[in-house]
Amino acid sequence: MKLPKFTRNFYFLTGLLFIVWMLFIDSNDFFSQYKLSRTVKDLEERKEYYQKNIEELSEQFDQRQNDPDYIEKFAREKYFMKKEGEDLYVVVEK
Repeated sequence: MKLPKFTRNFYFLTGLLFIVWMLFIDSNDFFSQYKLSRTVKDLEERKEYYQKNIEELSEQFDQRQNDPDYIEKFAREKYFMKKEGEDLYVVVEK
Protein backbone atom coordinates (compact mmCIF):
# COMPACT_ATOMS: atom_id res chain seq x y z
CA MET A 1 0.00 0.00 0.00
CA LYS A 2 1.47 3.29 -1.05
CA LEU A 3 0.73 6.39 1.05
CA PRO A 4 0.31 9.78 -0.59
CA LYS A 5 3.40 11.95 -0.53
CA PHE A 6 1.98 14.58 1.85
CA THR A 7 1.51 11.94 4.60
CA ARG A 8 5.27 11.50 4.76
CA ASN A 9 5.76 15.22 5.35
CA PHE A 10 7.23 16.14 8.78
CA TYR A 11 4.71 18.94 9.35
CA PHE A 12 1.74 16.75 8.48
CA LEU A 13 2.91 14.03 10.87
CA THR A 14 3.60 16.57 13.61
CA GLY A 15 0.17 18.18 13.12
CA LEU A 16 -1.54 14.80 13.13
CA LEU A 17 0.28 13.84 16.32
CA PHE A 18 -0.73 17.15 17.89
CA ILE A 19 -4.40 16.65 16.99
CA VAL A 20 -4.42 13.10 18.36
CA TRP A 21 -2.70 14.30 21.52
CA MET A 22 -5.22 17.13 22.08
CA LEU A 23 -8.27 14.99 21.36
CA PHE A 24 -7.46 11.87 23.37
CA ILE A 25 -4.33 12.03 25.53
CA ASP A 26 -4.05 15.50 27.06
CA SER A 27 -5.58 16.23 30.48
CA ASN A 28 -7.79 18.84 28.81
CA ASP A 29 -8.93 16.53 26.04
CA PHE A 30 -12.15 16.90 24.09
CA PHE A 31 -14.17 14.48 26.24
CA SER A 32 -13.15 16.13 29.51
CA GLN A 33 -14.10 19.52 28.13
CA TYR A 34 -17.48 18.17 27.03
CA LYS A 35 -18.16 16.75 30.50
CA LEU A 36 -17.13 20.00 32.12
CA SER A 37 -19.37 22.05 29.86
CA ARG A 38 -22.32 19.79 30.71
CA THR A 39 -21.55 20.19 34.41
CA VAL A 40 -21.42 23.98 34.05
CA LYS A 41 -24.77 23.96 32.25
CA ASP A 42 -26.37 21.83 34.98
CA LEU A 43 -24.97 24.07 37.71
CA GLU A 44 -26.28 27.19 35.97
CA GLU A 45 -29.75 25.64 35.78
CA ARG A 46 -29.58 24.83 39.49
CA LYS A 47 -28.46 28.38 40.21
CA GLU A 48 -31.50 29.79 38.38
CA TYR A 49 -33.82 27.43 40.28
CA TYR A 50 -32.38 28.40 43.65
CA GLN A 51 -32.46 32.12 42.83
CA LYS A 52 -36.16 31.87 41.97
CA ASN A 53 -36.74 29.89 45.15
CA ILE A 54 -34.92 32.53 47.22
CA GLU A 55 -37.04 35.30 45.70
CA GLU A 56 -40.27 33.44 46.52
CA LEU A 57 -39.14 32.72 50.06
CA SER A 58 -38.08 36.31 50.67
CA GLU A 59 -41.52 37.50 49.51
CA GLN A 60 -43.18 35.05 51.89
CA PHE A 61 -40.87 36.19 54.68
CA ASP A 62 -41.75 39.84 54.09
CA GLN A 63 -45.43 38.94 54.09
CA ARG A 64 -45.06 37.05 57.35
CA GLN A 65 -43.23 39.92 58.98
CA ASN A 66 -45.65 42.68 57.96
CA ASP A 67 -49.15 41.15 57.70
CA PRO A 68 -50.77 40.53 61.11
CA ASP A 69 -53.62 38.48 59.60
CA TYR A 70 -51.14 36.16 57.88
CA ILE A 71 -49.14 35.83 61.12
CA GLU A 72 -52.29 34.81 62.98
CA LYS A 73 -53.29 32.31 60.29
CA PHE A 74 -49.78 30.83 60.25
CA ALA A 75 -49.68 30.49 64.04
CA ARG A 76 -53.09 28.81 64.13
CA GLU A 77 -52.27 26.32 61.36
CA LYS A 78 -48.69 25.42 62.24
CA TYR A 79 -48.58 25.76 66.02
CA PHE A 80 -52.25 25.15 66.90
CA MET A 81 -52.52 28.45 68.76
CA LYS A 82 -55.93 29.77 69.72
CA LYS A 83 -57.53 32.86 71.11
CA GLU A 84 -58.75 32.95 74.68
CA GLY A 85 -62.21 31.47 74.95
CA GLU A 86 -61.92 29.37 71.79
CA ASP A 87 -61.91 25.61 71.60
CA LEU A 88 -59.42 23.89 69.36
CA TYR A 89 -60.14 20.60 67.65
CA VAL A 90 -57.39 18.78 65.78
CA VAL A 91 -58.58 16.29 63.18
CA VAL A 92 -56.00 13.59 62.41
CA GLU A 93 -56.48 11.68 59.19
CA LYS A 94 -55.27 8.12 58.90
